[in-house]
Amino acid sequence: MLVELVVENYAVIERVRVRFHAGLNLLTGETGSGKSLVVDALGLLFGGRASAEIVRAGADRARISGVFEVGTTEEFARTTEPGATGGSETVPGSPGRAGPVRASEALAKLLDRTGIELEDGELLVEREIQSNGKSRALVGSRPVTAALLRELAPLLGDIHGQHDQQRLFESGVQCEMLDDFAGAEELAHTVSAGYRKWREATAELEELNKSSQEKLRLSDLWNFQRREIEAAALKSGEDAELENERRVLRNVVRLQESAGAAYAALYEDPHSALAQLRVAAKRVEEVAKIDDKIQEIASALRHSAIAADEAAHGLRSYLGSIEADPARLDDVEARLAVIEKLKRKYGPTIEQIAEFLAEAVAGLAAVESSSDRRQALESEVARLAKAYEAAAQKLSAVRREAAKKLGPLVQHELSALAMEKARVEIRVELRLEQAAWSETGMDTVAFLIAPNPGEEPKPLDKIASGGELSRVALALKSCVGSKPTRGQGKAAPLTLVFDEVDAGVGGGAAEAVGRRLKGLSRSAQVICVTHLPQIAGFADHHYSVEKHTVKGRTVAAVEELTAEARTREIGRMLSGETVTREALQHAQKLMKFAAEQD
Repeated sequence: MLVELVVENYAVIERVRVRFHAGLNLLTGETGSGKSLVVDALGLLFGGRASAEIVRAGADRARISGVFEVGTTEEFARTTEPGATGGSETVPGSPGRAGPVRASEALAKLLDRTGIELEDGELLVEREIQSNGKSRALVGSRPVTAALLRELAPLLGDIHGQHDQQRLFESGVQCEMLDDFAGAEELAHTVSAGYRKWREATAELEELNKSSQEKLRLSDLWNFQRREIEAAALKSGEDAELENERRVLRNVVRLQESAGAAYAALYEDPHSALAQLRVAAKRVEEVAKIDDKIQEIASALRHSAIAADEAAHGLRSYLGSIEADPARLDDVEARLAVIEKLKRKYGPTIEQIAEFLAEAVAGLAAVESSSDRRQALESEVARLAKAYEAAAQKLSAVRREAAKKLGPLVQHELSALAMEKARVEIRVELRLEQAAWSETGMDTVAFLIAPNPGEEPKPLDKIASGGELSRVALALKSCVGSKPTRGQGKAAPLTLVFDEVDAGVGGGAAEAVGRRLKGLSRSAQVICVTHLPQIAGFADHHYSVEKHTVKGRTVAAVEELTAEARTREIGRMLSGETVTREALQHAQKLMKFAAEQD
């Protein structure tokens, strides 16, 4: 529900801030006062095309922002919980639209996907158009694309009266509306889920068939690679150990010379380190017998002599262990060559070679099991296709019955809305070929209308008059909204906007339009631009749009009217510029009559 709209530097609007409410919100004013500009500005928030021409002369940019009450995060969470019962409910009078529960769920998913957060259950949507034609959009203070605004728009509201905003032209929307009227939401959900399962299984089977030939070609290579790696019987860390052994075998003479010299210096020479340490230790011990202060030095020398002796024994053992072994060197060289060859082919380390082997084994296993998997998938695809066809044909039958009822109802509604000669036809065409299958079923749904006698019914987008189109939308919404609602949840209602709905209407037809707008406003927020006092009398909240001249420039202003001011405005609509006492009395009667009909 739109709770606030701020428009700055937009055409003749310098700055307007309007607070809207639940129920029926009507905008009135003299012709050319700028009433439709408010609707046009809201259209930009819904992703409408922006143009530099709308920027007020002398300003560098126009800015539109809207605050929508969409429910709290907790309410969203309840609508998306597994097993929630409200997922298929709809708002009366909102054809092709998700109702509060469904809208809340879809909106929650969209906001979660885009990382946009609500603030106190409200969503801020902004649009800025620069004088050079560039524009930017923000949702929840985060930059977004106009495409995202268009994706978000159906979850917030709907505008009728401008061809570029009319989603009723879309076959999918008409199909959803027919399902809502028929009360077939659960069946439609079954069809949609069945189609997705069938498509997933079909896609997997297609991928399996597509990749099977390639995998068969690779299986010989995988087999060779597996045999080659397994034959090597590699061990973790083996390459490092062999590298060290090769260095030793290649340098036996040098190692013997160096280790021998160290052994001699440490032990064998008459003046070896060990001999000198023993002499020093003996002398210091003699000193320590006289002076205790040197005991620590004596102890250190004793330990040093022991360490030198152990090192000498170690060197002697090492010298005994090393010897030239050409045959072993050849074996080491050959083994390292095998490992290096495998590293060049399968990975720079033994661990990565092992990973490559695991992948080859998995590939071979997949090839071996693909035949069984293919048979299982073919059976699953056939089963899912049969289940989908059964559900889709059942839904199609329900739609055809609903179409027979909805068409005459809409035609009757249009008769009351000054389109008494209009003929409405709703066609449901069942297409059995798989190419025509979709999440909405196997039907092509088309709403056709012939506004005048002698004309063939045509799609809604062929209607030339914006006023006629708005009345068709109003009639459709009124008919769909006539069935009971099974639970709407706590989410805020959608915003329905009507412009030019009263074009070419007067007298009793105007009253009928007002009644239907009032009826819609019980389950959705309605914002409507009107020129007729009969419609204005039904308003829950009445706004006056006027133009003023300030410092030689035209400025539009929007004011929410008090009860007294509302009487004067409806009186002006009845009598013209001079508001007579009779006009005021008539205005009061209109308002009283409308209140009695509520």
